[in-house]
Amino acid sequence: MKSEKKIGIGIVLGTAFGIAIGLAINNLPVWIGVGVVIGAATGATFRLKKHPKIKWALISIFSLLILLISFGAWFINLLPIEEMKKDLTNSKVEEIQYLSQNKTPKRGKILAVVTNSETMGNSGKKTGYELTELSRAYYVFEANGFEVDIASPLGGKPPVVLDDDDMGIYDYAFLNDSIAQNKASNTIAINDVSAEDYSAVFFVGGKGAMFDFPENKFIQEIVKKYYQSGKVVGAVCHGPAALVNVTLDNGTHLLENKMVSSFTNEEELLLISDAKSIFPFLLQDKLIAGGAKFNKGAMYLETISHDNNLITGQNPWSTWKLAETIIEQLGYTPKYREITGEENAGKILLVYEREGSDKAKQLIDKLLIQEKKSIDRLLIASHSVIAAMNGEIGRFFGLLGLTSYAKKKSKIN
Repeated sequence: MKSEKKIGIGIVLGTAFGIAIGLAINNLPVWIGVGVVIGAATGATFRLKKHPKIKWALISIFSLLILLISFGAWFINLLPIEEMKKDLTNSKVEEIQYLSQNKTPKRGKILAVVTNSETMGNSGKKTGYELTELSRAYYVFEANGFEVDIASPLGGKPPVVLDDDDMGIYDYAFLNDSIAQNKASNTIAINDVSAEDYSAVFFVGGKGAMFDFPENKFIQEIVKKYYQSGKVVGAVCHGPAALVNVTLDNGTHLLENKMVSSFTNEEELLLISDAKSIFPFLLQDKLIAGGAKFNKGAMYLETISHDNNLITGQNPWSTWKLAETIIEQLGYTPKYREITGEENAGKILLVYEREGSDKAKQLIDKLLIQEKKSIDRLLIASHSVIAAMNGEIGRFFGLLGLTSYAKKKSKIN
């Protein structure tokens, strides 16, 4: 067979491959071009008769490339592309029924505290408070009748971290809420806070909290006063850094024998391998050193600890439940809120962790088909990537299968 004919066959096969991938991920022109190039390059390798080792090495490389592209296209096809394309940047409070309808009468005030730290120590890495951990708790408190004030160790405008992958309608509404933004841009210095004005204090996470929460005497005093008087003390993710140096009037550490959750060592080190040299301590270790009974949940999934008037959450995905638990601890039944697709995906992942794939699929059926609820497939797919990063290949494929199952069932819904 002539070399030109082999190249032609390669181009035809490559074009067919490109069309298949392009149709799968809805980007036909680009992938036809990619397919033609790969096909032509593969066909051209057959001209290297005098160099068989090079020829077969190139064929192996192109074959691997095709496999990787095919897998990548299949993975992308599992994602809710249309949902991901939705523009939520102009979301308004008035558009969210939970916030705009059946408003709860005013019951009091809650103080939210955020970090002023904009870098992680001397590493130069940027940080701040996590927007989603503030915005979601802020609106739960407001919806349940509690006005929210925002404080920080130094006051003023603190640095904020926006993670586009996690942003939802509440988070964008917060950015477009003039009242919320005025509070977030003009935070009260913690030493100027009138502690008696609030029913609870909530420490927002963000890696910056590791640097300016632990040694702040005003934070320590507020936490001590609130805890000892029965007021609610809440903290999420890195927010529990506010608790690590609090000593009660009887001389015991606040954390002694308390059930507590925070961002775990495992979660920290997966994202920042040199965290031990960047942070003054690993938060899980520090809480345990203070006498806490550390409640460790699954990685990057909802876990909270409720120890009387001390309520803590493991990570950003714990914020909704933690905020509503604070409302319960204050003596009220939380206002009904439609559970988000992200929360439903979290429930599925927890069932997968504890009871296996079959039970997780049963929950998918229940949520999608029976209850007509939404599921954020992106979160499930993201956890498959986390499994791969941890070298858990079986779990990686198991979660990909779960994502595929959720996609198939979503077409029935």
